[in-house]
Amino acid sequence: MVAGYHALGSELSPWPVLRRLQAAGARIALPVAPEPHAALVFRAFAPGQAMAPDAAGVPSPAEDAERLIPDLVIAPLIAFDRQGFRLGQGGGYYDRTLQALRAAGHVFVVGLAYSGQEVDRIPRDAHDQPLDAILTETGYHPVRKDD
Repeated sequence: MVAGYHALGSELSPWPVLRRLQAAGARIALPVAPEPHAALVFRAFAPGQAMAPDAAGVPSPAEDAERLIPDLVIAPLIAFDRQGFRLGQGGGYYDRTLQALRAAGHVFVVGLAYSGQEVDRIPRDAHDQPLDAILTETGYHPVRKDD
């Protein structure tokens, strides 16, 4: 189970990666904000499927799409640092979601970005959830050291 996202603004589109993973047999899910300030849920996605805006206004699978729990989350970002911290669109959706997924079991989180989005240090708070790795057009950059 692989969770992608619908790119907004300057976020890098995950669809080339998601299509390859889907062709290799992965099930693809997209995040849905069920309500403001809640953790995201992930719903199954299939090409041609109807999408509807979620509570954050992002196109998402409808409520009747199967709910999935991802093993791999490909996370959007607008900036990142080599310590694995990311700056998103705001709202804390991914921090709440990753904290809940990690508390429930093993999940691996890869930030997808352009190399030019790297900064020296992302400001962080205690609730901020780090990435396990970052994938840019220049390569794969592991962050987590315990696997």
